[in-house]
Amino acid sequence: MMRISTASLQPRLLSRIAWLLWGIVLVLLMAFCFFASSFCITLLLAAFLAILVDPVVTRLEHWRVPRSASAGIIIVAGMLCFCFLTYASYNRISDLVEAVPQYAEQIRDAIRPLSQKIARVQETAGSLNPETSPKKIAEVKIKEPPSWPSYIIRGVGPMWGAIIIIGVVPFLVFFNLIRKEQMNQRLASTLGATIDVPQFVGRVTTMVRGFAAGNLVIGSAMAAVTVFVLLALKVQGAVALGIASGFLNLIPFLGVILALAVPVAAALLQFHTAAPFAVIVLTVTCLHVVSANYLIPRIVGLRVNIGPVAATAGILFWGWLWGLMGILLAVPLTALVKIVADSHPSLIHISNLLAEDPRPVSPRLASNQEPVYRPVPFIRRRLPAKVKLEG
Repeated sequence: MMRISTASLQPRLLSRIAWLLWGIVLVLLMAFCFFASSFCITLLLAAFLAILVDPVVTRLEHWRVPRSASAGIIIVAGMLCFCFLTYASYNRISDLVEAVPQYAEQIRDAIRPLSQKIARVQETAGSLNPETSPKKIAEVKIKEPPSWPSYIIRGVGPMWGAIIIIGVVPFLVFFNLIRKEQMNQRLASTLGATIDVPQFVGRVTTMVRGFAAGNLVIGSAMAAVTVFVLLALKVQGAVALGIASGFLNLIPFLGVILALAVPVAAALLQFHTAAPFAVIVLTVTCLHVVSANYLIPRIVGLRVNIGPVAATAGILFWGWLWGLMGILLAVPLTALVKIVADSHPSLIHISNLLAEDPRPVSPRLASNQEPVYRPVPFIRRRLPAKVKLEG
């Protein structure tokens, strides 16, 4: 007969229950992030911005400017810059909206020969089939709104949600800056027994700043090339259009479309031949391909330390969860998940899934799996009264 003790099966049952509980926790966490997206995005934006501007505040503090005053100066300056950029963008968008009828007329003139050819083909096909078609029933079409606006605002909600985020983020950044030491102490007291809090905070800080610096360098390079090409073509407003196109080209997946739309829309008012448009499309497309396949993996990828497959999967996941805002924050959020996994030895397998260069798993962790229980034959044997242990 084969017999397995109940005590030997208990660890396996507890392990499965623990995995089931972790799965439930992850599902609840994803549901919370989905339904409370504006809350999560506000906290993440405030934390990332505080990490980015903290060196400037620290520098002002070294110059004997109180930390609260230096943080207030930075916040006010940032809000003024944001208002100025919003005002300038609003003027450009207003000019673009006013020029839409001209764009539509030029597009109709450009495609009129093709439309006439299609109409002739339809007339020819109708003459080849003279049979009378049955009477058609009038169809009622319901005009549905396009889905892309809802995708763009999925993470922030309606317009009032975006306004609330814009209004709350500066205050959260200010409090994060002036309460930096207290927040580090609270993290140390809460998670100090589990992870190395100073190392964790330092890695997150390095990742966020490296991501921002790498994108700034790449975006500036693409903006400079785009401005040079538009100036060579003598496009009106070449500097502003080139800068906008260069930085829009950083957005994954949708970036190349947005980067093309800006200069092409402006060129429609000036050019009537295909050569300038071909040059613009070729330039923007080549910049996107080079940056996505060479520059971003070499410059940004080394700083966030995640693999290209993990970055792509992260963009798809966070984009599905939070729309356009999730796409913009996908890479640092995926890198943050990897840093959290790096902080605990039991999560090394998740870290290796996200890393570009996986770390070797130590034998101790590799052996920390569910034991394989093999039934052994039960043999009735008389044990000696005393057993002498050697060694």
